[in-house]
Amino acid sequence: MSKLVIYLSAISVTCLVVADPAFAGPGGVIASALSETFWGTVIMLCILTFFSPWIVYYLCKEKLAERRARKDLRFMAGYSELFEWLKVQERAKDCFYRVHSGWESEDLSTVSDWMTDWYWQNQQQVHLESWKKQGLVNVCKVTHLSQIKPLLFVHRNQSAEHEGSMVVVAITGETQDYLKVKETGKIVEGSKKFKDVETIWTLTLIDGVWKVSNIESSSMSVDYAKEAKYLPKIETTVVSDLRA
Repeated sequence: MSKLVIYLSAISVTCLVVADPAFAGPGGVIASALSETFWGTVIMLCILTFFSPWIVYYLCKEKLAERRARKDLRFMAGYSELFEWLKVQERAKDCFYRVHSGWESEDLSTVSDWMTDWYWQNQQQVHLESWKKQGLVNVCKVTHLSQIKPLLFVHRNQSAEHEGSMVVVAITGETQDYLKVKETGKIVEGSKKFKDVETIWTLTLIDGVWKVSNIESSSMSVDYAKEAKYLPKIETTVVSDLRA
């Protein structure tokens, strides 16, 4: 057991040393350039091989979470068309492109209607304004989306019917994402290569409209997949929620 702990620790340390820091792109997440180097590829293959049983396990958990989210959304679609998956999916797609557009222009106020007030102001101040002061620019372009899948759905009635309901989706798109020095064009994080990148988007229902309330790295998909099993059956909770 002690040897296993040492081995896992060695892998973790190696990854932290070799991998690019992740702190750009919408939500503060930049696409890592680790796999673009020879040794980075070797390390990633070793990690994937060693952890393959756990990877398969969590992929199965994620698939089960997706099925649960789709099932719960179908149930809620009987109460409101806001929960129809095709409508949620289209809204998530629009949010994805709009937020990336605002991010690239370095002014999220132009797309503030697509995000919660707290989130767009937080992202503007924490990331975009900070980079401007440092003389940095984040180039983040998307050519197309390849997949949108739900991971978690939570129904709420905070101040009105369905208000505050939340859906978490994993979005995969071909993305170019890097941080550069504005004056010289020197890349300090990421690369110009386009690659498939998955990010986790949380949409919250505010005044009858789905708005972006969080954007996270793909590593969070495991946490949301595990969270799904703790949710009570929606069929037994929604009726009481709507009566409250």
